[in-house]
Amino acid sequence: MRPLSAALQMAPIPSENGVIGDDEREEEDEEEGGDDVEEEVEEEPRLKYQRMGGSIPVLLMNDAASCIAVAERMIALGTHGGTVHILDFLGNQIKEFHVHTAAVNDLSFDIEGEYVGSCSDDGSVVINSLFTDEKMKFEYHRPMKAIALDPDYVRKTSRRFVAGGLAGHLYYNTKKWFGYRDQVLHSGEGPIHAVKWRTSLIAWANDAGVKVYDTADDQRITFIERPRGSPHPELLVPHLVWQDDTLLVIGWGSSVKIASIRTNQHRATDGAYKHVPMSYLNQVDIVASFQTSHFISGVAPFGDSLVVLAYIPGEEKGEKEFTSTIPSRQGNAQRPEVRIVTWSNDEISTDALPIHGFEHYKAKDYLLAHAPFSGSSYAGGHWTAGDEPLYYVVSPKDVVIAKPRDAEDHIAWLLQHGWHEKALAAVEAGQGRSELLDEVGSRYLDHLIVERKYAEAASLCPKLLQGSASAWERWVFHFAHLRQLPVLVPYIPTENPKLRDTAYEVALVALATNSSFHEGLLSTVKSWPHVIYSALPVIAAIETQLTTSSMTDALKEALAQLYVIDGQYEKALLIYADRMKPEVFDYIEKYNLHHSIREKVLQLMMIDCKHGVLLLIQNKDLITPSDVVSQLLNASNKCDPRYFLHLYLHSLFEVNPNAGKDFHDMQVELYADFDPKMLLPFLRSSQHYTLEKAYEICIGRDLLREQVFILGRMGNSKQALAVIINNLGDIEEAVEFVTMQNDDDLWEELIKQCLHKPEMVGMLLEHTVGSLDPLYIVNMVPNGLEIPRLRDRLVKIITDYRTETSLRHGCNDILKADSVNLLVKYYKEAIHGIYLSSEEDEARAKRNDSMASQAYVRSSNVRTLEVKSKTKGGARCCMCFDPFSIQNVSVIVFFCCHAYHMTCLMDSSYNVSGRKGSGATYPEPVVEYEYETGDVDDGDDDDGSQSDAHRMRCILCTTAAG
Repeated sequence: MRPLSAALQMAPIPSENGVIGDDEREEEDEEEGGDDVEEEVEEEPRLKYQRMGGSIPVLLMNDAASCIAVAERMIALGTHGGTVHILDFLGNQIKEFHVHTAAVNDLSFDIEGEYVGSCSDDGSVVINSLFTDEKMKFEYHRPMKAIALDPDYVRKTSRRFVAGGLAGHLYYNTKKWFGYRDQVLHSGEGPIHAVKWRTSLIAWANDAGVKVYDTADDQRITFIERPRGSPHPELLVPHLVWQDDTLLVIGWGSSVKIASIRTNQHRATDGAYKHVPMSYLNQVDIVASFQTSHFISGVAPFGDSLVVLAYIPGEEKGEKEFTSTIPSRQGNAQRPEVRIVTWSNDEISTDALPIHGFEHYKAKDYLLAHAPFSGSSYAGGHWTAGDEPLYYVVSPKDVVIAKPRDAEDHIAWLLQHGWHEKALAAVEAGQGRSELLDEVGSRYLDHLIVERKYAEAASLCPKLLQGSASAWERWVFHFAHLRQLPVLVPYIPTENPKLRDTAYEVALVALATNSSFHEGLLSTVKSWPHVIYSALPVIAAIETQLTTSSMTDALKEALAQLYVIDGQYEKALLIYADRMKPEVFDYIEKYNLHHSIREKVLQLMMIDCKHGVLLLIQNKDLITPSDVVSQLLNASNKCDPRYFLHLYLHSLFEVNPNAGKDFHDMQVELYADFDPKMLLPFLRSSQHYTLEKAYEICIGRDLLREQVFILGRMGNSKQALAVIINNLGDIEEAVEFVTMQNDDDLWEELIKQCLHKPEMVGMLLEHTVGSLDPLYIVNMVPNGLEIPRLRDRLVKIITDYRTETSLRHGCNDILKADSVNLLVKYYKEAIHGIYLSSEEDEARAKRNDSMASQAYVRSSNVRTLEVKSKTKGGARCCMCFDPFSIQNVSVIVFFCCHAYHMTCLMDSSYNVSGRKGSGATYPEPVVEYEYETGDVDDGDDDDGSQSDAHRMRCILCTTAAG
């Protein structure tokens, strides 16, 4: 059982509907009895309650409610003072009718809600129009207890209604031609206590029981006997409710019956009723019947269940009075209860109502009315939005509204009982308003915080807080206050929504001050955008820990990241170098911090020697080789600095052999220790090492070829040759060494040292071809010396000699042929003249495409020919001696550096030709030069093939030659 005070806390109905809560007497009663009630697992209620506000408190202040009727658009409330109040659903008065002089006992609306009928103890029945001034009053001179208007009252001209009272007559009033006429449908079985009209069926209750009359057939169709042992109707009136067109619910005393009425009418497709054959006799089936442990003050349908207003009599001498009479003692009644039960009396829920003055009320003082509007649907305990049935519990001084609980009420009830997970699931499933997510989420988080489930609360924040920046900030600071902010940091959003920078800074400081979350700080600094917070507060929090034991590696790296964000690149570089991070090289390049690595040579080499060497070489102007060598030589024993020194000096030597010349003596030893194969190329390339020191190093490490080279450079050729022959045994290298020395005495020394070794003599014969006459060696060989494979070697020597001789002759022939060809080619190029055209000539050449085949070299846009530096005439024509810039004419330039105007040269050629024709004697014809575009024909030009070509000649050179 749930007291209404608890239910009211879960029903957020607008304040204009009335003040929610219990009066002082209720609170005192709860305090007195609260200690004796054992806590039970409370089931979720089905209904929620609200006292009707509006005009109700004022209307009932000096009067008392006696009856109620509910239409689709309004409520009618009758009082003991004889007034009928028309109210809206908020309790605000719309109209009032002062039509009775005694208590109003019953009210009835037509189905359209346009007329309301009332009956009173003053013996009158009044029917008022709610939208016009129409009013009809009927006097019956005995108290009238029940009235029911025809559901189609407004549609039919008959204006029918039924009414009854203490006289025991059930009047059926109909409008005829000559006025209204009453017909007594039934009498003689005691007062009429209740009457209800549905379609064509009228049900009424008297002292004997319940009867049903069919107005369509004008006959009574059934009788249901009054339950045995029920209180007298004057003490506890019966209650009739039509659940639908055929189901009648009867609540009488402590008994409930549900009767199914079968009639000879069936509804057609158009909604009208039609008769069926009389073989289908009217009858009634009691489809459900049960006894209760309480008196019934009202009953109403609730989907496929029932709502029962239960009256609990007071207790006397420890036993509950449950008799056919109402207790005479006043002031000991219990709260009325609203119970939802099935047709088999299985209780679904029970709510105790804190009605004002309930201790003094009797069962008949309570009323239950409901408003099942047309079109309402019920499925699985849920009504469609706006179609929920309303229930009105009326007492003399109070009206309470009850309605089925909706999804939001369900969520509120779950929250009230601590089932936050279920409440959250209900909201996520779309039950209730989306705004409920904030409230549910906040309460759920509060619950988890109280339970110290901080990690779970943090993980739910993204889902519960979503895009509310203010909510996120509130919880960030709340977690910070609880010193649990680190568990929330991974879930804090950086965009959509973006929080204030203070929230992010507080979160980072919380991570920095807890050594368990330093790794989380590092990952957070890397993942969060740098623009959403200021790094300075976090840096300050970390720098205070630099000298403490809480300074972990992760915290150092996070500090370096923060230095970068704040632009303190040098400080970040120091941390990266000390932390031996490989990305330090990219960091140096990215922020151009080469000037900051002067004192970090060893750290860089230890991090990555290859990258370190490359970086030092590229910045050798900033970090000199002497600085690098000095730092590496002074390094501690944590590593082998000599290897780093070797790598650096080797790379430096490859880039610039003279850059590290001061350290070449050291470099010899380093090569000998770490890369002996590179020592000999280094010895050959360098001139800055001490030969004696280098020789000692080579002897100490038994480096023979290096010894040979150094001895050769020192001038000890014979000693070097002895090392090659005696230690290396490589005749080919000995021959190469002797050849390089270009010393005949050394050849003799080589031969002498080989003569006592027959195998070496043979090898010497093979390898000296081209360098020394093999016959000379053969003559020096002592008689009788057996040389292995001598015949084969001699054959090879002779063959190689012949091959060499043949190659030399062939090369000489090729050289001679190439010289002749190149000379001819040069001659052909030298006889060509170069034609430099003017702009006018060039325009004419473009208009005349047929002249394109002529081999003239045209210069574009040559307005003034500047050829002073290229001609012997000093930029003057060698014929007319006019400057080239004066006459805008074409010019011919020869490779002899003489230049002529085109016209002058043509005139000269013409004159010469004319004189030849006249018989004049002149020197041998002038050598003619061909002028072309500058392209040289590589082919051989035959004189005959060019006889038709137009040729010109340099006059001066030809004359001089003549």
